[in-house]
Formats: sequence, C-alpha cells, structure tokens
Amino acid sequence: MMNGRDNCPTPRLLARLGDITKCFGRATVLKNARLEVWSREVHVLAGENGAGKSTLIKILAGVHTEFDGRIEIDGREVRPQSPWEANALGVAVIHQELSLIGSMTVADNIFLGRLPTRAGFVCDSTKRGMALCLLDQLGLEIDVDEPVEQFPIAIQQLIEIAKVLSQNAKVIIMDEPTSALNAPEADRLFTLIQSLKERGCGIVYISHKMEEIARIADRITVLRDGEWIGTAQADELPVAKLIRWMVGREINERFSRHSLRPGKERLRLEDFSVFPNGFHKKPAAEKVSLAVRAGEILGLGGLQGSGASELFLGLFGSYGRATRGDVFLDGEPIRPSAPRQSIENGIALLTNDRKATGLVLSMSIAANTTLAGLKTLSPAGWLHSKREQMAADGVLRPMRLQAASLQMEVGALSGGNQQKVAIAKWLLTRPRVLLLDEPTRGIDIATKQIIYEMINEWTAQGWAVLLITSEMPELLALCDRIAVMHRGRLTAEFTREQATPEAVLSAAMGSNPLGRQPSFFHANDQIPQIDPLAGSRH
Repeated sequence: MMNGRDNCPTPRLLARLGDITKCFGRATVLKNARLEVWSREVHVLAGENGAGKSTLIKILAGVHTEFDGRIEIDGREVRPQSPWEANALGVAVIHQELSLIGSMTVADNIFLGRLPTRAGFVCDSTKRGMALCLLDQLGLEIDVDEPVEQFPIAIQQLIEIAKVLSQNAKVIIMDEPTSALNAPEADRLFTLIQSLKERGCGIVYISHKMEEIARIADRITVLRDGEWIGTAQADELPVAKLIRWMVGREINERFSRHSLRPGKERLRLEDFSVFPNGFHKKPAAEKVSLAVRAGEILGLGGLQGSGASELFLGLFGSYGRATRGDVFLDGEPIRPSAPRQSIENGIALLTNDRKATGLVLSMSIAANTTLAGLKTLSPAGWLHSKREQMAADGVLRPMRLQAASLQMEVGALSGGNQQKVAIAKWLLTRPRVLLLDEPTRGIDIATKQIIYEMINEWTAQGWAVLLITSEMPELLALCDRIAVMHRGRLTAEFTREQATPEAVLSAAMGSNPLGRQPSFFHANDQIPQIDPLAGSRH
C-alpha cells in the first residue's frame, strides 16, 4: 500500500515515451508516438478507438515487448519485458478489460503474486486487513473472502482499482476506469485520483467521456491513427479543438431523435419477476409491468443494483425458467427459457460485458459477427464461408471497424472495436425487440454518433428498443420514454418532456416525483435537441 506523501512541491518527470513505433504483422498501429508523465498531474490520453492508446500503455506496462523507440522512467532508459518488471519500476495499469480471476477471493485477487507472508506462510489476517483498508478508500463494503465472480461488473471494477492501489506505483494508468461505475462511484474515484496526485503520483487517464476529461485533466495528449497529434494544457484545449484533433474534422452535429409515430405494441411484461439466485432468494427484478411499441425506444434508468440488467437477462432466457409473470410478443404469450428460443422469437440482447458474455475473443471477427445468425448462413447445416464473410462485412462496414482483416481474432482489437463487433452480431438476426445494455460503453465520440443514427434506423424499420445506459445525457437524448427502477421495482415512468436529470435520479434513488404514469405515451410534440456527447440537460 502507498503511505505518506511526496514532499517535493515541484512536479518531476516520472516517465517519457519517445518515438514509439509498433507493428502487428504488416499493420502499423503506432508510429513515432510520444507521451510524458509528470508527478502531481492527470494526463489524459485521448483519441478514437483504434488510435493506439491501449497499445501505447501496454508497451509502458510491459505487455508488448517488441517495439521501436525509447522508454525512460525516472531519467533511466528501461525496456520492461513483462508486467512484473513494469510493476517493479513503479508502473501499474487498470485495464479496460478486467484482469481478475473470478474463482479467487477478493483479497487474493488484490494481492495476487504479492501475498503477505510470515515465516514462509501466507498471513491471512494481514491480507484481509490490507484489502479492507484499500476497499474502504473506495467506499466499498464487501466480504473480501467471497469469490470475485459473485459480484457485478461495477464492483469488480472497483476491486481492480484496489488491486492497483496496493502496488505502490508512481505511474498509474487508468483505461476507461468509470465505464462500469455509476455517478457516486465515479465521484469517489475522482476524489481518490486527487489524493494520488497529492502523494506525488502521475495518472495517465483514458476516457471518451468529455465531462470527465474536463473535470480531471491537467494535460491532454491526442493520438490519431497511431500518431502523436499534440499535447496541451487542458485549459488550452476546448472541446471543439480536442474533437478536431481526435477525428481530424469538425463534429458539430447534435443527435436528433427522429420524430416517429410508434406502431403496434411489440412487447409487454406483466408482473414479470427474475430470480437469478433461485426462487428461495429475493428476485433481482420484481413484478415489473411495462410495454414498448414498434419504432419506440424505452429507456431503463437506475443505479447499480437496480435490477435492470437482470431484467434483460431474464427476458432473454439467460436464467432459464427462473422467472415468473407474463410476457407477450406481438400480442402472443411467450415464456423465455433459453437464449436460442429468444433469438428465434426475434429478441436480441447486447450484454454490458463484451469480454465475458458478448464475444468469443479467440474467434475471428467474421465468426463472432455471424455467431447469432448462423442458421441463415448454413444451408443444410454447412457453413457457407464466403456468405459469412460477405454478411459480416455488410454489417461492419457502416460501423467503420478498424481492423486489418475480418479474420483477425476479436481479442486483438481495441475495446471500442470489440464493442462494434458485439453490436453487429445481433443485426444479422433481424430482431423485433432489441435489448441494449450499455451499447456505447468504451466507444469514441464519432462512433457514438454512428450508433445513435443506427438506432434511429432500427426504430424506423419497426424494431422496439429497450435501452440501459449509465450516461444521463444519452438516456435523455435517445429515449422516447424512460422507466426507472430501484431495487428491482419500477418507481416511475416519464415521457420525453417530463424527464429531467433531477427527476430520473430521484426516482432511481427510490422517490417517485411524478407518481406512476400510464403504461405508455406517444406524444408527437417537437422532440427537444439534447446533445448526448456533452453535458446533461438542466
């Protein structure tokens, strides 16, 4: 654990990367990239998906060891050959994709490879005490003897952060650390970052969220297509200029939800409950009743643990028959009992964890993209490889996937490009109902706009969309209605005109500021222009 403070009031150079070039086969992903990290600063590393950000920090962290260029840490040239060597040099990374071992306890994960010992034996009491102290800094009260896999992804993200804090690092790299955190959890993280700065640490922070960059950045470095574009003080780089550096052009367009008259009722839930831990335990979603019509976007708001994600999984059949209540699809009763059945019924689910449940990382891009729609590409049970390649290319091309080939393993892509593949996988199934759980997590600004327009197109084709997003501006901008959940139950429902950040957050915390509304609204009033890429509407 880190103790004490850096008593030197003057910032010092902790790490410098110069002229870093990295190739994967014939693809050059970094070309003469550079980055400097000083003590007492948050240095934001910005750029679109595929710009080379993750590759650059993996080189500093000893994950990629074959590259051209120079690394200096504390003024000494180094070339870490493994993450262990990088840790010994004072470099620690919170990767976008978590590196926890699900079957091991929280405490064992935090001190993996560095367990405290006494006389050659692991000192369990010391390990537990240190783990509890670290988690307390993050405002997290959990049983450190429980396996990590028992906790939701947001809690796992905080455990990953605690693991890095235990390494006494000078340079701490955070790659999209708030992607799975709600607002209060993110606030605690920002308070912790300020504390780390005061101790003399240098923070390299990667985020696509403009409000986060504006809030915590001291300096910003931008990469585009693997090349260094520029470095500037945060107050000298306004949002418009930052975006221009990132994408090479102006992006001034605000998202506009197309004003559509919804069609017939597509999906209805009546007293629907989900029991992921068995019928003897409290349901994660309890007696939920809602309806969504063709061409409509219904948002599900709520804080971590609201039950919204479990509602989606239960509706998709991921918990088998561990549900109660009634589900009607186009007026016909159905009983979700397996994902395969749901896909055949025209229900698709984009999960919030692409690594664990969205993709098969060892398979190719093409194979992942067609995984849910193989039936249409496999006449007589034989996969038609050329047809598969054409189908994958057809859905991925509009999403501007950055990949050398569709035969690349998905695991070799950046997080944002993996998300594009995870979304594309469901387009080939031509669903009637699309369940989107955090569809823009880890996606850059330009790609977010692409996804927003695609959602408009899907609803224009008559798809019904149910959406979960932790970004309030996105929730307000995209949705025709918002139903809010708190501890498994619906607490309020808002029309587009009624929904404000204050009202939605109040309902998410258990209050019902407007009273429960009727099951659905279909006003044709002018849709307000809300920018999900900027701040919230007030």
